[in-house]
This record gives sequence, structure tokens and C-alpha cells, in this order.
Amino acid sequence: MEPIQSTLKKWMQSNESFKDKYVKIRKEVLEDPEISEFISLNPQLTQQEIDKNLIKLYEYKTQSKQCDKCSSLNGCINMIKGYSPVLKTDNNEIHIVYEKCHNRVVNEKQKKQQNLIQSLYMPKEILKASVDEFDNNSTRINAIKQTITFLNDAKLSLPAKGIYFHGPFGVGKTYFLGAIANELKKINISSMLIYMPEFVREMKGSIKDDSINEKIDYFKKTDVLMLDDIGAETQSAWFRDEILGSILQYRMMERLPVFFTSNYSLEQLEIQLSTSNRGGVETVKAGRIIERIKQVSNEVSMTGENRRDV
Repeated sequence: MEPIQSTLKKWMQSNESFKDKYVKIRKEVLEDPEISEFISLNPQLTQQEIDKNLIKLYEYKTQSKQCDKCSSLNGCINMIKGYSPVLKTDNNEIHIVYEKCHNRVVNEKQKKQQNLIQSLYMPKEILKASVDEFDNNSTRINAIKQTITFLNDAKLSLPAKGIYFHGPFGVGKTYFLGAIANELKKINISSMLIYMPEFVREMKGSIKDDSINEKIDYFKKTDVLMLDDIGAETQSAWFRDEILGSILQYRMMERLPVFFTSNYSLEQLEIQLSTSNRGGVETVKAGRIIERIKQVSNEVSMTGENRRDV
């Protein structure tokens, strides 16, 4: 049987129209900047190997690379939805492998968050918060400045410290967390925003279904962790030391930021954390938590009128 390459070559010679199209496509493929660079970086590839894999190279050329031609995961134009092509060589042969694209990675992170934490609640208006809506008055100047600085730094590299917002009830501390989370999402940085009293209940409930270790591990490793209203929950030594302490210790060691909101300053929170629900006082253990909070966040005071009464 005559080899298929020889047969194809003869057929092309007898079909000038197809031959012209083939030559044009081949030129476009080989002049593609990424393909040209790939070939130059792999001088061991023969011309025969390149021509044999022209279809693979054309496939690579026409696909979206890390979402550069896709508006969203649902709008993905690639042959394998949510996966971006990568050219590789193996034994001097050209191969295309598909790896998860940015949109798929972000989508999977969001789904994992939703599936892992079902009962934690944040109001809808908080989840729609925007830095554009910040009320730029004298009582918030420092909070806004610290927030903008963090977000600008995050565009280059995720800072090791978040912010500990504290102040009276209703001054907008939680709104700041929602706005920060939405800005981080724009630069593909995931965040987990947790209402602390619900967090405590979630952890206690997780003991029954044996999912507590998986959840703790997720809170440890999420890009940006946000704990809303710390100090408002009913305190237990078990949660303080085994859950909160473990999470903060990991994030401190790995230089991962944590954001907090609280009605208490850090000095006041230390007193709150030192008193357990059994009436005991454990100042050393409470102090250890405060030191970890200082390592993963910068303390910022917020004042002003109660906006929930406006």
C-alpha cells in the first residue's frame, strides 16, 4: 500500500486550488509568533516532523490561549472547553496538551467554596459592594487608604498582611470586606468571606459529618481569608485554639493575608478571647491569637455614624 503522505502529495499536485490553500495556511501557521518561537526553541525538530504535524500546529494557532479570546468559561471557543493548549515535544515529536485555563481555575475555586460552605451567610448588599461607593470622609480616610494600597499591591504580588478593621456597630466595616473581595475577583484572586458566629456553628456541625479537617484546610489555604465580626461569637477554648489558632498559624507561616472586622480593638479583643464560655481566664492563649492576628493584618480604626440607621 502506498504511504498516505505520498498519496496526499500526489493529490495536492493534481489539485492546484487545494495546494494554494495549503501553502497559505502553512505560511500563516509557521509565521505565528508563538509557533515560531516554539520551533526556534526546539531545533531538533525536522522539517518533516513540522510538516507532518501542521494540523496540530494549526489547531494550536486557532485556539484561545489562557482565555485571551474568551469572555468567560461559558464563552470558551476552544475544542476542549475550559482548557488552554500547550505545545510540547517528546522524543522529537510535536504534541498538544490541554491545561486548565484561568477562567476554569477561578470557576472551580468558586464552586468548591459554594459546595464546601453551605450555611455561612453574608447579606446580598455586601456581596455587591464596590470601592467606587466608598464614602470618602475624614472618618474613613485611613481605612480607604489602607484598602487601596492593599489592592494595588495585590496586582503585583499578594501582600502578606490584610487589614483588621475595628469600630462601632454600623460604620461600614463589613461593606469594606465585600468591596475588597469584588476587586480581588477582577484580578483572579479568590477570597472567602465568613461571618464569625456562623463559622463557629459550621465548625461544630462539621464534627458530625467528618468534614472539619477538609474545611479547616481550605480556610488555611484560600488566597484571602476574611473573618467578619470576630469577637461576636460565643467563645470556646476549643474553637479559639484548635480552629482559629490553627488557621492563623498556617497563614502566618505561609504569609497569606487575613482581613477582620470587629467591634473590638485588638487590645479589647484579647480580653474577650481570654474568657472562655466556661468562665475561665486564659490570657496567654488569648495573647497568642492576638500576636498571630498582628502577623496577618494591620489594625485600622473606623468611626462615624451608624449607617444602618440612615
